[in-house]
Amino acid sequence: MKWYLDALKKYAQFDGRSRRQEYWMFRLFSILFMFASLIIDGIISYLADFPLFIVTTLYCLAIIIPSIAITIRRLHDTNNSGWMIFVALIPFVGGIWLLVLEVTEGTHGKNDYGEDPKNSPELIQSY
Repeated sequence: MKWYLDALKKYAQFDGRSRRQEYWMFRLFSILFMFASLIIDGIISYLADFPLFIVTTLYCLAIIIPSIAITIRRLHDTNNSGWMIFVALIPFVGGIWLLVLEVTEGTHGKNDYGEDPKNSPELIQSY
């Protein structure tokens, strides 16, 4: 949960780097909260007798910018430009290629986008 909240605190921070753990924990909690919002919307829709996906829509709108930001920071950790996020728009192979970039270990030490987040002093102090 700490990783999810940290990503939300960096709401629109598109610079810097994000570790794999931070990225995938954010994705995991996003999916869990999405399922919870869909269940809530299902209950509301059942009670209202028509489909109403207000909770899910609001949740999606709330996390779209942090999702883009953490993906760009994850790409930076692999020493790729944030513009590589648009690779996902290529039919069939784009999403797979972006997934490969997201699971790839980040570069060790400093790269073009900053210091290695694995060895950052603030990360070490937070534990």
